[in-house]
Amino acid sequence: MANPGSMMGLADPGMRVWLSKSDNPKRKLAYSWELLQFGETFVGINTMHPNKLVTEAIEADAIPELTGYGSLRREVKYGKSSRIDIFLEDGADGRLCYVEVKNVHLSRTPPLAEFPDSVTARGAKHLVELGDMAEAGHRAVMLFLVQRTDCTQFSLAADMDPVYADTMKTALARGVEVLCYGCEITQTHIRVTDPLELDLYRTG
Repeated sequence: MANPGSMMGLADPGMRVWLSKSDNPKRKLAYSWELLQFGETFVGINTMHPNKLVTEAIEADAIPELTGYGSLRREVKYGKSSRIDIFLEDGADGRLCYVEVKNVHLSRTPPLAEFPDSVTARGAKHLVELGDMAEAGHRAVMLFLVQRTDCTQFSLAADMDPVYADTMKTALARGVEVLCYGCEITQTHIRVTDPLELDLYRTG
């Protein structure tokens, strides 16, 4: 299972899961946990997919805020021994664009999706480094990808990680942009669809 989070509410005994099988003989385990299903709702579990999904969406002009760039690269070194998920160049305004992607699958009260589902010091570090890029005159974008089909809104789970929520406030003040997009998920494919309503510091 390629997922470092807490999996809150998504790993109860008896839940229906969808697996993929690898034919690679060098793999220790043949199967990967891809999806969770309850009723008509699908949840994407595999955190190896979001970067590729967002890359495909950008290349298909499906994320209007990130269109118009002539070059896209992934896993480019930047900051303090970090790698940015997606690096965009050759845009109309001449600025470089750094895009960090976070997978979202926590929802304690649908249709609200939340991030993070546990303390993430690494996530807070990424926000600081994005802020550094923004202050240097570049675009810096934090993109949350919600891999759930039952959510239309997004908020930070400040009770899960108050430090991350506070770091986000600082990042926003430094010029970091926040985007959130949902996904269409079936047994055969996942694709980025529409933006979700943002209310980062929702109360009640």
